[in-house]
This record gives sequence, structure tokens and C-alpha cells, in this order.
Amino acid sequence: MESSLSYHEPSVVIIAILSGFLLLTNVVNYGLDKIAYCGLIGQVAIGMAWGTPGGKLLDSDIENAVMQLGYLGLILLVFEGGLATSFKTLKANIVLSSGVALTGIAVPMGFSFLLQSMVGASSLQAFAAGAALCSTSLGTTFTILGTSGLSSTRLGVVLTSAAMMDDVVGLIVVQIVSNLGNGGDFNAVTVVRPIMVSIAFALLVPIVSRFVVIPVTLKLNEIRVSNPTSNLALLLKRPQTALVTHTLLLLGLVIGGTYSGTSSLLAAYIAGAAISWWDSEVDHPNPSPETNSTGDNGVNSATQSTSGEDQIQPGNPISPPVSEENSNTSGMSIYETYYRPAVERVLKPFFFASIGFSIPITKMFSGSVIWRGIIYTILMIVGKLLCGAWLVPFGSPLQFITSLARRVPIFDKLVYKPSSPGSQCANSAQTTDQVAPTQSGDGDNHDGVDMNPLPDRASQRTSAETRNSTPNPKQPKSVYPACIVGLGMVARGEIGFLVAALAESKGIFGRPSGSSQPSELFLVVTWAISLCTVIGPICVGLLVNRVKRLETLSRQGSAEGRANVLGAWGVI
Repeated sequence: MESSLSYHEPSVVIIAILSGFLLLTNVVNYGLDKIAYCGLIGQVAIGMAWGTPGGKLLDSDIENAVMQLGYLGLILLVFEGGLATSFKTLKANIVLSSGVALTGIAVPMGFSFLLQSMVGASSLQAFAAGAALCSTSLGTTFTILGTSGLSSTRLGVVLTSAAMMDDVVGLIVVQIVSNLGNGGDFNAVTVVRPIMVSIAFALLVPIVSRFVVIPVTLKLNEIRVSNPTSNLALLLKRPQTALVTHTLLLLGLVIGGTYSGTSSLLAAYIAGAAISWWDSEVDHPNPSPETNSTGDNGVNSATQSTSGEDQIQPGNPISPPVSEENSNTSGMSIYETYYRPAVERVLKPFFFASIGFSIPITKMFSGSVIWRGIIYTILMIVGKLLCGAWLVPFGSPLQFITSLARRVPIFDKLVYKPSSPGSQCANSAQTTDQVAPTQSGDGDNHDGVDMNPLPDRASQRTSAETRNSTPNPKQPKSVYPACIVGLGMVARGEIGFLVAALAESKGIFGRPSGSSQPSELFLVVTWAISLCTVIGPICVGLLVNRVKRLETLSRQGSAEGRANVLGAWGVI
């Protein structure tokens, strides 16, 4: 055995191939994200072209290295999804988000069992295919909402929460599929153990956070407030301290979760969610005590001193973000500063390219595979579109008949009586109208307003730069919100590719061990994942552009415009 690796200068051909590979994955991702929010498809295509399925420009050792580094990028992507979790908005919409997520899991899973008659799949193979298609691409969802400006709306909260729940289930299914591939058949222990371990893991972290993390944080806060110039206080202020803490937590949960039997990706998501909870739900002291006692009108000192007395106030949502220091050491800030550049430019392209290494593109264009893939894609699109049914504004039959009668000019004046949408909430609207002027007043005359949690939340909502941010949000006049949610759930993305590739490599899809030929079921599932990931973002982008155009026309007084197209879903 060699004691060391002998260093040698790589050839210029290898340098050109690797540099072109890395540059093209980034360029194609940027271009497709700008056009249709599906840059990951371009990275998968580059992997197919450079890897074994295409030109074979990369040897197997380089492909294995890219695959391992890419999986590290996937762990950090899931970690970012946990960091983006907003517990306040999640708790406010948990029931609706759970219904959307459950629909997005159950319906595609049920439709996947039609593969038994379509391609002669077994129950295990149909389950694995449904597991790959029940997920939702978090990266694509975040990109769509961020670009369209819907991230802070109620619709955006429901969509992201449901997508996260779908992916959490998908992460658990990853481990189940891996175990089934090793065992070869259904087994109670094989299926139940990852689920129970995942549930136990998800419950253990909040318990430790409640009874260990909060007391330790409060003790450290006392030290920082009593002696702000001590070495410990200065150390805790440094972003590098937060970086080391977050990294150790991520590594600890990933390693512990893997050895305990759950998915390393689920552990990464829990690590990110725990950091997000600590940033948003646990109060932190302000860095400069002098600023607490300064101020001409005394409003800031009153507000800050009270927030210091009540360390953990669930009703005080703006106390954690007050400190600029806390924002610099928050989980998302640390991720943006230290992790994101490497993830976005190297690790994420490597992951999606490594997925492309496993897609036999030359085998996907046979007639039987194409038509089965298209039919399966249609079923999977319909399965996710049904998620939008939770947002359909169902009305009474009389309202439906009235709306039809309004379309006939002769009945319009007889049947139609002007009324504002959402009039059934008149009482709550009057209450909101009374609260709004109070919050818009000067702080000099209302010292106690900031101490009331309800006005604080309302002031945040009414001051948000979002469309339809009126105190009395109207109900939507169309099914645009339902369509946006349904189409936003269509894109499968990274988790779908991961489950499908894992099921194929484990032999679940029927590929004989040692054979280089892919199974037909794997090709059909790959068609569905790829088409869904392309079609979903394109349709959402077109729909959002349509909504923006209608609301712009309504503000300009055009007859074609329709005000409050999103209604109550356009506000938080």
C-alpha cells in the first residue's frame, strides 16, 4: 500500500473539461432560472452530457468525487430549507398547510399504483415510484415565490409550508426505499423503523431545546447584560462563534440521525429548523446597553426595557430582530455569508450533475417509454393540482346561479345587487379599521402600542409592501390562488431525482444486479420528474404575470382589470 498519493500535474485536457463542466453548470442554471425557474434541469442535462450517459468526458473516479461532494451540497440545501422555516407563520396556517401537504402526498402515491397495469410494476415498485413523485422541489418553490414577490403573502406561506412537509415525508421515504432495496421486500421493521426513529428524532430536538437550550441561553444573556465587555460576551457576539456552533449542530444531528436509522437529510432539516427557532422564538439582548437609555421621546427606551424584562414573549414577534448583531449571527445570515457561495457555485451544481450521471438519456426515447412517461406525467400533474382545491372559494348554489345570471345582460340588473366580497366579515373589518389608525399614529402619543402583541403584528402586515394589503382583505374573485398553489406543488426537483436514482441503484425498479441497462420503470419515472419540474415553474410564472397584469390594469382604472385577484391570499 502506498504511503501517500504522488502529486502530478493534470493535463490541460482535464483542466479544460473540468472548468467547462463547472462553468456551464452555473451559466445554464442562471439562464434557465431567469427564463423558467428550472435551472436544475440544465444542471442535470450537463451531467448527462459530460458523464457516462453522454460524452463520457469524466472518468469514473471524477464522477464518484462529484457525486460525494454533490451529496454534501444536498445536505446543505435541506439545511437551508430548515433555516427558512418561519414558526410564527407556520403555526398560523398549520391546518391548511397540512391539508395541502397531505393531498400532495396521498394522491400522487395513489395514482402511482396505476403503474401496476401500465408497466406491470409490483406494489413495491409502485410505492417507490410514488415516493419519488410525492415530493415538492423546495429550491424551485423558493425561487418562484421570491421572484414573483409572493413570499410574504399568506399564499406563499401555505405553499412553502406544504412543500416543506412534503419534503420531510420524502426524506423519511428515502431511508425506507434504501432499506427496502437492501432487504428486497416489504417488512414491518424495514418500513416502520425509519418512521418511528424519525418521529422520535423530531420530538427529541424540541424537548432538548425547551429544557436545555432556553435555560442556557437565558443564563448567557444575563452574563452578557451584566458584563458586556467580558471575554465571553465578546466571544458570543462574533459571527465565527455562530458559524462553529451551527456547523457542530448540523454535523452532530446528521451523524447521530444516520446512525440511529433515520435519514441524514431529515436530520439536516431539523438542524436548520432548530436554529431558525432559536433565532426567532428566543429573545436575545441588545448589543449596546447605552442605546436602551437614549432617545428624545423615550419610546425606544420603554419598549426595549420591557422586552428585556420578559425574556421569552411569544407575543413579541419583533424583539429578536431588533439587534443588528443578532441579525449578523442568525442562522440565515451565517449561511448566506459562509455556506451559500460554495453551495450555489460548486456543491449544488455537482449534486444535480451527479443525478444526470445516473440518467440513461440514450435509452429514454423509445416509443413505449415516451408515451408511458407522458401519461404518468399527466397523472402526477393532476395529483398535485388537486392541492389547490383547499383554496377554491366554494360558495352556495345560490351564489353560483347568481354569478351565472350576471353573465346574461337581461338578468344582470334584476339579479345582481352590488356587494363587496368578504362582507360576511364586516364585524372583523370594522375592528380592523379601528385598529389601523391607531397603529399609523405617532409613537409620541401612543407609548403603550408597541407593548401589545396584536397591534404589532397588524402593523407589520399593513406596512408590508405587498399587493392587496388592505385592512379588509377581500375574498378572491377567481381560482388564481388555488391554481398558483396547485401548480407550485407540481415541480418535483431534487428529492424526486434522489429517490428515483436510489430505487434504481438498489434494484427496486427491476434492474438486474450488475446490468448496465436501466429499467423501463426508472425511465418512465424520470420522464415524469423532468417534465413536472419544467412544466410547473413555467405555468406558475405565466399565471403570476397574468395576476400582476390584471391588478395593474385595475389600479389604472381599466375595464379589463380585476382588483384583488388574490383576495385574502395576497396578504399575511
